[in-house]
Order: sequence, then structure tokens, then C-alpha cells
Amino acid sequence: MRLLKTAAAVLIILVITVAVIGLFLPARYSVERSAVIDAGPGEIHEYVGDLKRWDEWAPWREEDPSMVVTLGEKTSGIGASQSWVGESGTGALTITASSPDSGIGYDLLFDGGTYECKGSVKYDRLPDGDTKVTWTMSGDMGKSLTSGYFALLMDTMAGSLFEKGLSNLKNVVEKGS
Repeated sequence: MRLLKTAAAVLIILVITVAVIGLFLPARYSVERSAVIDAGPGEIHEYVGDLKRWDEWAPWREEDPSMVVTLGEKTSGIGASQSWVGESGTGALTITASSPDSGIGYDLLFDGGTYECKGSVKYDRLPDGDTKVTWTMSGDMGKSLTSGYFALLMDTMAGSLFEKGLSNLKNVVEKGS
């Protein structure tokens, strides 16, 4: 009986410690991945700047085959949008900046707007003619006992998806070039 009481006390202290630490962890996160593509920014923008073409390279459907994407009335340029529903949750994306020379910026909402973040896919022309494509996302997980832990995991979770998406983009663009 004494061993059971000690184990329960240790478990309670552990749970409280983890919760308190979670309150002090930063809830802000930032994810960034890059790839070099053997193509010009304009060729890359044909795939990135038009949401109708995201299925050709974005990794989301591979992760959640149940995902149903609904495109907005406008699919390219500033104001282009899409929303989705799947086992992994719901979300919406709206392009806020778009240039065939420098890339796109977008606002992203998850779970009905509970989580908001900013993202971009930027193009930097390299001297050899290739283009460095950098995909970024940043946001704030809010304040809860677990938000800091989720923020710590975002680079690993989203970063692996960005790497897969950039690899897909590289393959699609270079085959089409």
C-alpha cells in the first residue's frame, strides 16, 4: 500500500511539473526548409502560384488521403483561396502576395480559425541559373498547458512535410522543364 501511495505521489508531481513547464515554453514557432531547383522562378511559379496545381506537388494528400479540397473562385494571384476537410482536420489558405519573380505569401487557418499562421514560398535566383525555393511557416499555438510542447514539435512535424513537398516540386518542375 505504501508503494502505491508513493507511486501515485510521484505521478502527480510529474504531471504537475510537465504542466508547469508547458506554461513557460514559448508558443511561437517557425518552420523553414529550402531546396534548389534547376529552373527559373517563373517556371516554378506556374506550380506554386496556382492552387489548382498544388495537388501535383504538395504533400498533404499523401499524408491524409481522406482530404477533400475545395478551391475558391480565384485560384491564382492575390486573393486565391482553398479550404479542406479531412481526418487530419480542417483548414483554409488564402494567398496574400504573389509574384512570378519572388514567390507567394499566404495566410493559413486550421480548425475553423483556432490556429492562424503565415506562410510563404520564396524564390531566389542563383548565379548558375537554378532557383533556391524556401518554404516557411510561422505562428503562435496560443496559451495552454500543451501549446509550448506543440510549438516545439512544429519544426519536426511540418518540416518533414515541407521537405517532401519541395522534393515533389523539384521533380515536377524539372520534368516539365
